[in-house]
Amino acid sequence: MRIAAVAMNTFREAVRDKVLYVLLFFAGATILGSKALGWVSVGQDEKIIIDISLAATSLFGVLIAVFVGTSLVYKEIDKRTIYTILSRPMWRYEFVLGKYLGLAMLIGVVTLVMAAMAAAYIAVMGGHVGLTYLQAVLLIYCQLLLVTALSVLLSSLTSPILGAMIVFSCYVLGHATGIMINMPPRFDGTFVKSAFETAYYVIPNLSHFNIRAEAANGATVPGTYVLWTMAYGAAYTALLLVLAAFSFENKDV
Repeated sequence: MRIAAVAMNTFREAVRDKVLYVLLFFAGATILGSKALGWVSVGQDEKIIIDISLAATSLFGVLIAVFVGTSLVYKEIDKRTIYTILSRPMWRYEFVLGKYLGLAMLIGVVTLVMAAMAAAYIAVMGGHVGLTYLQAVLLIYCQLLLVTALSVLLSSLTSPILGAMIVFSCYVLGHATGIMINMPPRFDGTFVKSAFETAYYVIPNLSHFNIRAEAANGATVPGTYVLWTMAYGAAYTALLLVLAAFSFENKDV
């Protein structure tokens, strides 16, 4: 009940955040504007609309997780409200988990709204939304849950600005892990290659969650792939939440 109370309070606070609606506005504008790019590619309208709509759902979902998530714990400490909360019979890990679940609820609602908006627009434009599209949305949400967990971890460690920069950098690198491991031979034995190889094994491979191309082309994605990717994301998310709880447990507040 304590975790649920923190989660609901976090959700209500995040819903009132004006940044959320600004990002949703730009996400909607991007989805509606995807038709313009469809005109450039003759006969590829539906594919481009689906691809851009899913990309907008992922990108703006990450931005919401970054800008809202990295300030969750920091805001409580800055406003001194953390002392009132922790003075009650509540474990610190319950506070962290409640914050995460509240933001996860917000991300779920936002993802659903953007995906429904995109699906309706695709249908109006004469396109078809199939099973692969729904699988793509599901994996995007799993990816956003992972990014949200990283945001909560950094919220208890750094300032919102630095945390946002780190999370977004990890998001970009997470989609470019193939580049980090497949560097040209001239980098063999250098510090740069060692650093990138280390980052490859530390940073989650977010490209696993990207099946936009399959959704746009109507290709079939095996259910086992979706399940294994969800399990991969859940493992990383759980690890980040454990680290977040541990870091907040040892934080001097």
